[in-house]
Amino acid sequence: MHEQQPEDRNGTRGPEAEDRRRRVSVTAFVAGVVAGLGFFLFFPGLPHVIDWGAILVALAAGVAARAGCLAWLGRGEAGRRGR
Repeated sequence: MHEQQPEDRNGTRGPEAEDRRRRVSVTAFVAGVVAGLGFFLFFPGLPHVIDWGAILVALAAGVAARAGCLAWLGRGEAGRRGR
């Protein structure tokens, strides 16, 4: 059977949960940046040039993807804890 890990003071499940959250956040950020840059590179009708505006928009897309994934992950963890 699967044994539940005890929660610590701030409601997390230890270093494994933090490791998973870090991996998910880095992966989501990189995916968002790549998707943003890919949009500016390949979308028809746009000049296919990566300038500072495209880089800033891609970074913002990465931050938004990271925040969304962490919120989604947190919602799943809260549901498992019974909140």
